[in-house]
Amino acid sequence: MKFKDFQRAATEAYDAIPEEFKEGVDGVVVSRESVPHPTLPDIFTMGYCQTESYASDYGGPDTTRSVVVLYWGSFRSLAVKDPEFDWEEELWETLTHELRHHLESLARQDALEGVDYALDETFKRDEGQEFDPWYWQHGDDLGGEVFRVEKSYYLEQAWTAEAFDAAEHLDFTWYGTRYRIPRPEELGDIHFVWVDGVEGEQDSLELVLVRKRSWWGDAKRLFGTYRPVVLESAATAKRLDDAVS
Repeated sequence: MKFKDFQRAATEAYDAIPEEFKEGVDGVVVSRESVPHPTLPDIFTMGYCQTESYASDYGGPDTTRSVVVLYWGSFRSLAVKDPEFDWEEELWETLTHELRHHLESLARQDALEGVDYALDETFKRDEGQEFDPWYWQHGDDLGGEVFRVEKSYYLEQAWTAEAFDAAEHLDFTWYGTRYRIPRPEELGDIHFVWVDGVEGEQDSLELVLVRKRSWWGDAKRLFGTYRPVVLESAATAKRLDDAVS
């Protein structure tokens, strides 16, 4: 997709989002820049929510302002590598993801000191206690839907129920190598898959399967008005060259 076409598509997608979910957002900006991860090949930052807060006892849209930046160059870099890259779908996913960061800022969730909060929730999960099922997103955002909580890594993948049911296996890239795991039996709302058999210095790697929802569903999730179905499983990954098609 050419730069001007991408700009137009981004504007149309932004305009399609209801105004109540854009309070305090001053618009969307498209950059030509490609932003690769400094150490992980094939991982790119697709967007960024640039948020500034102004002194006030009230953290609302009048004091917390954001601009969503979309990196056309990153989209283009991934499209060159993947002939099935869906520009419009990836644009929508990135835009709504960055707007969610703004809503979290309004809700003051950014004040929870991200990684410390994620570590606390990891402990709760390990101990079998109730935990925030979205805790990994409070860790270090490495771009390209990759998150880090100390030396634990999370690769986020969004799926529709239809696409998940039709898939026989799931593919992902880690340290420049393509891997494949069998598809779990169920998707749930959030499914943590502990992945073994991959290279790297990480303590753990989890593929986090997230059921795609409407923008309204995302908003309800943010403000805690529904309880997601959370599943866990484990899988051994094979290099894609060695995996059976």
